[in-house]
Amino acid sequence: MARIVQFDTAGGPEVLELRETDPRSPGPGELRVRVDAIGLNRAEVMYREDAYFYPPTFPSGLGYEAAGVVEAVGDGVSRLAVGDPVSVLPTFLQTEYGTYGDSVLMPADAVVARPADLAPEKAAAVWMAYLTAYGALVEPGRVRPGDHVLITAASGSVGLAAIQTSLRIGAVPIATTRSAGKKARLLEAGAAHVIVTDEEDVPDRVEEITGGEGVATALDPVAGPGVDTLAEAISPGGELLVYGALDPRPTPLPNAQSFPALSTRTYAVFEITTDPARLARGVAYVDSGLAGGMVDPVIDTTFDLADIADAHRYMEGNSQIGKIVVTVPH
Repeated sequence: MARIVQFDTAGGPEVLELRETDPRSPGPGELRVRVDAIGLNRAEVMYREDAYFYPPTFPSGLGYEAAGVVEAVGDGVSRLAVGDPVSVLPTFLQTEYGTYGDSVLMPADAVVARPADLAPEKAAAVWMAYLTAYGALVEPGRVRPGDHVLITAASGSVGLAAIQTSLRIGAVPIATTRSAGKKARLLEAGAAHVIVTDEEDVPDRVEEITGGEGVATALDPVAGPGVDTLAEAISPGGELLVYGALDPRPTPLPNAQSFPALSTRTYAVFEITTDPARLARGVAYVDSGLAGGMVDPVIDTTFDLADIADAHRYMEGNSQIGKIVVTVPH
């Protein structure tokens, strides 16, 4: 029997149930993965709450990331074989597939080979964060060596990946966090500067750090009214990328009469993962970073699959620095 996590109604972590089911055979273009580790993402919490950009269909699985080994392949799958160590990329909707389980079906185009010497826990913590950072900072080609990049809510897995990606470009990452207790960890992670937003004014500190020039790019998962403050810190012609909605309040468009001209847009990793050419470039970029040690996901803590509800509660507490990973015993 296989074990999968499902829920029958939207709600808190308590709606998640670990259920036994017969393993399914992969269909054409699919494969089955024996899961060893799962990377958790804020998107899954929002999906469970029915606060994501598409609603769940019940009973629903969930999960975008995992690492494990190929158990079976369907017709038309030739790139991977049984026994190959692999990682799962977020290319699909959670209404169609999910990674929360010990044996799951996946579309073959969502699965990539992983280095045999990369531990499953690390491999499960890579792709959502680093493809998000790649698509925001590398693929558009706007961020150049020497540019300042403002990374808000930087203690999350995407924030830490954006710090590493900025350094790889040669840019200067400026991290923000609400908690002074996270400052030292962000500096250790490579941030050139850390602004504690509960104690410091973001535009004033950015002006001080950049000598009055402002940042070329701000990468923000929070949204809400705070984007007006971020806009004050962006240089003329710079860009504000909003890739999340941690603040559910309406997000204003910065007023061109109040701020220098800048580009403001929303961004989602699916711009990369649903475009085969972009995805291929992103995978190559991340793979080369893994090989060269420039991609090094930070794992905050791990939970057992049986404790998936506790893992979601921990994520909702917002105390983590880096990725929360669920391990799957066999």
